[in-house]
Amino acid sequence: MLYAPHPEKKIHALFVFLGLLFLCTGSKAQVSHTISGTITDGSNGESLSGVSVFLKGTSVGVVTNEYGFYSITTLEGSYDLIVYYLGYLEVTKSIALKEDQKIDFEMQESSTQLEEVIIEAEETERVSLRKPEMSIAKLKIGTIKKMPVVLGEIDIIKSLQMLPGIANSNEGFGGFHVRGGAADQNLVLLDEAIIYNTSHLFGFFSVFNSDAIKDVKLYKGGIPARFGGRVSSVLDIRQKDGNSKNFAMSGGIGLLSSRLALEGPLFKGKGSFLVAGRSSYAQVLAKVAGEDDSANFYDLNLKTNYSLNKHNKLYLSGYFGRDNFKFGDDFTMGYGNLSGNLRWNHIFNNKLFSNLSFIYSKYDYKIGIETDKFDWLSSINTYNLKYDLKSYASDTYTLDFGVSGIYYDFDPGQIRPTSGTSQINPFNLDRKKAFEGGIYINAEHKLSDKLTLQYGARYSVFSRFGGQAMTNYANDQPVVYNTTLGIYERGIPIGETDFEKNETIENYGTLEPRAALAYQLNDKSSIKAGYSRAAQYVHLLSNTASITPLDVWTPSGQYIKPQRSDQYALGYFRNFKDKTYSLELETYYKTTDNRIDYIDGADLIGNNTIETEILNGESRAYGLEFLLRKNTGKFTGWFAYTLSKSEQRTLGGTAGGPGINNGDWYNTPYDRTHDISITGSYTLNDKWSFGTNLVFQTGRPVTYPNGQYEYEGFSIASYSDRNSDRLTAYHRLDISATYRPNRKPHKRWKGEWVFGIYNVYNRRNAASVSFGQNLETGANEATRTAIFGLVPSVTYNFKF
Repeated sequence: MLYAPHPEKKIHALFVFLGLLFLCTGSKAQVSHTISGTITDGSNGESLSGVSVFLKGTSVGVVTNEYGFYSITTLEGSYDLIVYYLGYLEVTKSIALKEDQKIDFEMQESSTQLEEVIIEAEETERVSLRKPEMSIAKLKIGTIKKMPVVLGEIDIIKSLQMLPGIANSNEGFGGFHVRGGAADQNLVLLDEAIIYNTSHLFGFFSVFNSDAIKDVKLYKGGIPARFGGRVSSVLDIRQKDGNSKNFAMSGGIGLLSSRLALEGPLFKGKGSFLVAGRSSYAQVLAKVAGEDDSANFYDLNLKTNYSLNKHNKLYLSGYFGRDNFKFGDDFTMGYGNLSGNLRWNHIFNNKLFSNLSFIYSKYDYKIGIETDKFDWLSSINTYNLKYDLKSYASDTYTLDFGVSGIYYDFDPGQIRPTSGTSQINPFNLDRKKAFEGGIYINAEHKLSDKLTLQYGARYSVFSRFGGQAMTNYANDQPVVYNTTLGIYERGIPIGETDFEKNETIENYGTLEPRAALAYQLNDKSSIKAGYSRAAQYVHLLSNTASITPLDVWTPSGQYIKPQRSDQYALGYFRNFKDKTYSLELETYYKTTDNRIDYIDGADLIGNNTIETEILNGESRAYGLEFLLRKNTGKFTGWFAYTLSKSEQRTLGGTAGGPGINNGDWYNTPYDRTHDISITGSYTLNDKWSFGTNLVFQTGRPVTYPNGQYEYEGFSIASYSDRNSDRLTAYHRLDISATYRPNRKPHKRWKGEWVFGIYNVYNRRNAASVSFGQNLETGANEATRTAIFGLVPSVTYNFKF
């Protein structure tokens, strides 16, 4: 096994240890009883996660899980049960706890007049002083919709990039980077289904339709043990369940696209549905303008649920999105995601909740070359079965545990002739199949009113299966160093080894311990610390700084080792002036082993022996994150600052030679020394509100030429060390204004106009700099490419 000698013994010992703690904390000398139930929104029946449920005058309390379930166990007696969620009316219920009780709550939104309202940030966005969770970025859809956006399209990914520790790949490109990690090191989940490409139109917009989304949570560190498979972060996005009380409609009409969402009750109130669609019409505008080129996207979100009884509920959700491009009559391209999830929620008793999910997800792309009459296709299919359980053992101890299994089917590429006259022969790259399994257990243990611990582990396994021939290389070196030329070259093939379809090519296993603590200094402040280890068995093959639709995923195997990261974090958290202001200050240090790097001139597309292009390296990232929020008042917002470093080192290893940049540490493409974001929202009156973003980032590392030489009349550039230069600093200012003409509460139709200006002062931020030679003058030239200048927008949003 890799990374952990005798992991079975360690796992067994861990389970025994946690089990003993469970027995010790669960046993009481006095009689205890349990209160449990589900909390929903009274207006639409949506389950509410993160609701505080506690007993007044005690330290006993919990927050609801992702499905609105809570459970409290405490001593027999009389109590006032408080249910609190910011933006909703507080609920107080007096109870005589003489037996187990099931109490469900429907919470009502606050509905006082604006003059009497103190505008407040979403409760779930504030940090919890007592809970040991840290390094989490939370945004509610209501907050996201207040932020200025490009071309009027609400974008969850770009909104998250306004928080500390989260950076964009590049303006106008897909992907995001968390604490100096690569884009492929982020696990993105939509209702638990893996989304491999999060962008529409090459990254201008994200695939997430805000009308269909209920909750957004990004784990930057301290990733819960129930998640596995990525070493940098987990973005957990949950779709709405659908309105179970009334039929409702919402949507918007913008300059580039429009959207519409329908939801309502089913099965006489035992279930509900949600259907949300979005489509661009840029191709229509292109045709009107007489352009041959076109680009468009569309997506569809579906969800329904049905309550079998008070203990069992079924959910079925899905997503389908696609982009299509046409460049003249010769070239077409399309790519998209498809996912589905069938879930079963089961409440065993008032202390044990479970969720069983069967999940399917697919990402594929297709390129059509009309001149040569062929298509190029590639895809990855994922089948995932997972079972998660949560035990509310006592008022001081909860336990999460479960298992999961993922089957991967990688199709790196196929060539298919589209006509009998095509001169191109059919060709298939080797399909790759693999299995990833995991088992986890995690405890949250309240040792005192001030100290709470969270500890547990995940054990993951990975098997790469056969079904193809694997190339053997001289001296077992797929990459060798040419000492004469001073470059890395492909290794020398000396034969092949055939593996049967069900034969295992390689096995890996990793023990992933995770621990965190929170110590409350007083009623206003706390300190937290955490450690987590994570493993990643699939890799994105890309030697560009940003994710592109043509990137190919590949599993670990003989020559591509799993990535493993260790992250340490320490934080200080404080509320000021009765929670009007909150401060989050965190520092972190993260290392990653077996991070893929590429030899110069690596050929990644259509390559059946990708190991001949790869060197294994290591990376490290460390930094300081500062977040100051204003949570109440007519003006709300935050100031975020990140000071960080992200570096990589790639030695020659078995290939020999000096490695990349002579084996020294060098900047990763996603290193940002300084990252500053200021976000604000101001409510002037019941008709007008305003929003603004201000962003500054240190320029992205790049590699520039540092000289040239003449060869047969041509000028050939030589280059400096990898990523030793930088683009110019990135900065911009965005503003928006929202006008609501109809504020009469008795009218169901509610509309608003959103006016925005992206990049107010027309900063031409460099997306890239290319170098060439002027053919007329012979002079060397540098050309800067900018994606956006000043971009105005107007959108009409409505609800019914």
